Amino acid sequence: MSEKSLKVLVIAEAANPEWTSVPLLGWSHAHELTKQFDAHLVTHVRNKPAIERFGWSDGKQFTAMDTEVIDRPIYKLGVWLRGGNNLAWTITSALGSITYPYFEYKIWRLFKSRLQAGEFDLVHRITPVSPTAPSYISKKLKKLNIPYIVGPLNGGVPWPKEYRDLQIKEREWLSFVRGAYKLLPWYRAMRKHSSVLVAGSLATLQQLPDYTKDRSIYLPENAIDPERFPLREFEAEEQVSTPIKACFIGRLVPYKGADIAIEAMAPLLKSGSLKYDIFGEGPEFEPLQKLIDKLELNQHVTLKGFVKNIELRKALPGYDLFVFPSVREFGGGAVLEAMAMGIVPVIADYAGPAELVTESCGYKIKMGARAQLVASLQNTLRSITNNPHVLMEKKRACVSRIKKLYTWEQKAKQMSEIYDWALGKAGRPDWGLLENDPMKTQKESTE
Repeated sequence: MSEKSLKVLVIAEAANPEWTSVPLLGWSHAHELTKQFDAHLVTHVRNKPAIERFGWSDGKQFTAMDTEVIDRPIYKLGVWLRGGNNLAWTITSALGSITYPYFEYKIWRLFKSRLQAGEFDLVHRITPVSPTAPSYISKKLKKLNIPYIVGPLNGGVPWPKEYRDLQIKEREWLSFVRGAYKLLPWYRAMRKHSSVLVAGSLATLQQLPDYTKDRSIYLPENAIDPERFPLREFEAEEQVSTPIKACFIGRLVPYKGADIAIEAMAPLLKSGSLKYDIFGEGPEFEPLQKLIDKLELNQHVTLKGFVKNIELRKALPGYDLFVFPSVREFGGGAVLEAMAMGIVPVIADYAGPAELVTESCGYKIKMGARAQLVASLQNTLRSITNNPHVLMEKKRACVSRIKKLYTWEQKAKQMSEIYDWALGKAGRPDWGLLENDPMKTQKESTE
């Protein structure tokens, strides 16, 4: 059976080519799978207009499921509980996990006969990404002997003990009782009956029950689309000029650490060694502006606000560093996008980003209390500004790493190996992602 003839039912409740974050992740992953397999996407009706604008037809390349009768009132409740759209994401995940089984229930009603007839070789659920979301169909697929692949799943990264204040500021009170999701109906069923559980982070992998270990595999959830963020090409003689240009891209919320970056960079900014541009919006916008005013950094730090993707893509090649000391980041998609553009990441050595960045292509700042993190970040940045020539080798390594491991095309190829494993055609894949340097896998060294 060729890859293209393999029939895959792809479930991505969140999959939207015009949005960001998880909806864009779901779409990008699903879209790439349709290039390599005979895949059909099932998604939420909210994504239908954007997918149709992309050129797909409902009922042909995808099917839109309407569960708004439950989703709409729960969404409004979530916004009220969160106090807006930018904080308390644990509440969003919790409410979504409660309502999600209805989405799979409707999928089962619509596709039951086609699944029973053997029309699909396997089913792959990409989103929800949260490992708290249970599955209504996992046991039913097991009875039909249809492999069910779930993931990459990601979430549940513990709050660093040094940043409990940010946990409160983010209104993440529900994370204190996060383990309650194990009481949800079909929680155990998904873990017991799935053929493969793909963990998008080491934290998620470690949280999976022992009885799933022989069916679990680690594969970071994020990747980049070269059409959205073209892989940077460098001239042989190209060098980094001064001042070094640094940037931040992301929601302006407490845990992302933009204020930590500004505080650490202050003396280097004033000396003219660095410039810092912050792309994003959120509740921390005004506090950040006040901090910039207080430290008299208006000539050195610019809050760009929200910038459309096409404009951001044009601007990013002008930057050298991606200073992003987020203290609790699940995936780190922005880190990969920066690396694709040849921007060297400077990140906190914790959770998602720390699993994507190696010494050859970036800098990891040891996690600690705020004062320690600020001091360590400042020391690292000072070393960089004193030796800017070291950045060119890292900038090239960033692009090389993305090209080999973190494009959606590569992600689909990795998923193909997981499909073969689930179908009993091959053993557990090993891409070397848990080694010190994933670039040095046996497979790659023989190419």
